[in-house]
Amino acid sequence: MLLSLWQFVRCLAAGALIAFLIPQAVAAESHVVNPTDLQKEMIAAAQSRQIRIQQVTQFLSTEQANKALKSAGMDPQQVKTAVATLNEDELAQLATRVNKAQADFAAGNLTDRDLILIILGIAVLVLIIVAVR
Repeated sequence: MLLSLWQFVRCLAAGALIAFLIPQAVAAESHVVNPTDLQKEMIAAAQSRQIRIQQVTQFLSTEQANKALKSAGMDPQQVKTAVATLNEDELAQLATRVNKAQADFAAGNLTDRDLILIILGIAVLVLIIVAVR
C-alpha cells in the first residue's frame, strides 16, 4: 500500500512537471520570428534604402548641384556613387536633409546661394564618410 502510494505521488509529480513544462516550451516557440515576416521586413528595408538613395542622388543630379560640385572641384558622379555606400543611419540623415532643403527652397525659405551651400555640405559629408571607412 505504501509502495503504490509512493508510485502515485511520483506519477502525479511527473504529470504536474510535464503539464508545467509543455506550455512553456510551446510559448517559447511562438517567439521565433516567422520567415515570411522576416522576408517582408527585409524587402521593406531594401525598398526604403533604395528610395533614400534615389532621393539623395536626384538632389545631387540637379543642374544646380552639378554646377556647385564642379565649381568646388568635386566629381558629381563620384559623389553620387558614394551615396550608395553609406550605411542606413547616414543615408536616412542625408535623405532627411535633402527633403528639408528641397521643401525650404520650394517654399522660398532658401536662396540659390543657400541651396548651393547645402549641396556642397552634403557632398563633403558623403565624401568624408566614405573616406573614413
